[in-house]
Amino acid sequence: MHFVILVLAIISAGLSQGMLLPVLAIFLEKMGVSSTLNGLNAAALYVGSFAMTLMAERLVGRLGFKKLLLLGLLIVIIALPLFPLVPGVAFWFVLRLLVGIGDSAIHYVAQLWVLMVTSPENRGRNLSIYGISYGIGFSIGPLGISLLDWGMAVPFLLMAVMFIIVVLLVWWKLPSGGPGRGEAMKPEKGRFVRSYRLAWYALIPALLYGYMEAAMNSNFPVYGLRTGLSTDQIAYLLPFIGVGGLILQLPLGILSDRWGRKRVLMLAGALGGLLFMLVPFAGTKLVAIAILFAVAGGLVGSFFSLGLAYAADVLPRAYLPAANVLASFHFNFGSIVGPAIGGKGIEMGSASSLFWLLGGCYVIFALLGVVFRQKQNKMSS
Repeated sequence: MHFVILVLAIISAGLSQGMLLPVLAIFLEKMGVSSTLNGLNAAALYVGSFAMTLMAERLVGRLGFKKLLLLGLLIVIIALPLFPLVPGVAFWFVLRLLVGIGDSAIHYVAQLWVLMVTSPENRGRNLSIYGISYGIGFSIGPLGISLLDWGMAVPFLLMAVMFIIVVLLVWWKLPSGGPGRGEAMKPEKGRFVRSYRLAWYALIPALLYGYMEAAMNSNFPVYGLRTGLSTDQIAYLLPFIGVGGLILQLPLGILSDRWGRKRVLMLAGALGGLLFMLVPFAGTKLVAIAILFAVAGGLVGSFFSLGLAYAADVLPRAYLPAANVLASFHFNFGSIVGPAIGGKGIEMGSASSLFWLLGGCYVIFALLGVVFRQKQNKMSS
């Protein structure tokens, strides 16, 4: 029951992010806001998430797991109904900061809780369920665009109601003490530098995943409107990225266990990057774009969890808590710069630059795998 409640909390966090990014991007585009400012405004969500990541370890020590989880949920509940009440770039920036802080607290507590209560033989399976749960929420989130026909406030109010339900479940059913304190709560000096030295390649996927997720949900609505797609077509296409990730996440995880995680990451990065670069050539053909999104999103949709798993292969067990923190930093940094880079590329070059830049990053990552293998061999010799 406890695991199910944590999964519901993760789905809610995914829903809020998956809905806010495209819905607000469409509002700002229709208000005449530049694509650069639109992207920067979207980045506020991840600035807040990044700030919470810096404080989360200490806050868990002071408040405990359950109280920090409730705090994160309540922050999002307060912020969501305010978006339609006070529309504006500056105020939305502040609200997105708050949602980012709340969602990050939910993610940190839920992920750490799952890791601490799961036995080693089930850890991979439960982490996959964790990733799939977030993916479900994030994939369904963009469908909130369709609810705008019923009124600007409808998607925000429905999301707030779902968060209230999760708050009640957390309050009534989760133990106050949480899973207890383990080695993850005992920082070791120099752990971050050593983790980077040993597993820098395994930590890049989290950055690329954050970049892809935020750029697609923030910049693709602008790309779509400027290339002739309607808002309904944009709402229809965006979930295909998440759906592809949901379908391929478990098979890629099983394949990485048998074939090697680095090989799977390199192959998925190369193929996914090339498919993203083909999107502009599909024009406004919905079926072609949907297929490219589903396959490319499926290939790179498990980058965060596969990257963490690969870090666990490379790093000593004592450094795994540090690797989780660094992966969160990378994810948030990628999520912050992704919309800004994509928006600036659209403004200065062409709409197609969104996919050429994104795809190119994944191809470069695949090529860097050769360099990491050489360094790893030196360390192990």
